Amino acid sequence: MDKVERAKQIYKAMQFQSAALPDEQAAQVPAVFPAWDAAGAYEAGDRVRYADVLYKCLTAHTAQESWTPDVSPSLWAKVLIPDPSVIPEWEQPGSTNGYSKGDKVTHSGKTWESLADNNVWEPGAIGTESLWKEVA
Repeated sequence: MDKVERAKQIYKAMQFQSAALPDEQAAQVPAVFPAWDAAGAYEAGDRVRYADVLYKCLTAHTAQESWTPDVSPSLWAKVLIPDPSVIPEWEQPGSTNGYSKGDKVTHSGKTWESLADNNVWEPGAIGTESLWKEVA
């Protein structure tokens, strides 16, 4: 077996194993996930790369060219915390990919920690005191 064939087999094995990773770990190794395919058939839970971002399939479907992950929130959710060692800027999540309890984000010059799972609310907004804690 030559080196190229061996590398292909190793990559395939990594793809099989990557399916078991939680989103936080999967987001650290997006290269092992397949690129989104406009002709692909997807099951709920499948993860793909699109424009260097990792997305998770929400609903089983056969893709269409105009249903790219970045513009199809009913089909795909962006994995929001791509690297747990970096605190990202807060971005408005959809109803299907809120922040998890313990996730940290920066917003309006402050660092916030989510106190709830599926948190879709803006840090620091009135009424979100039980959902976000300012940590820096």
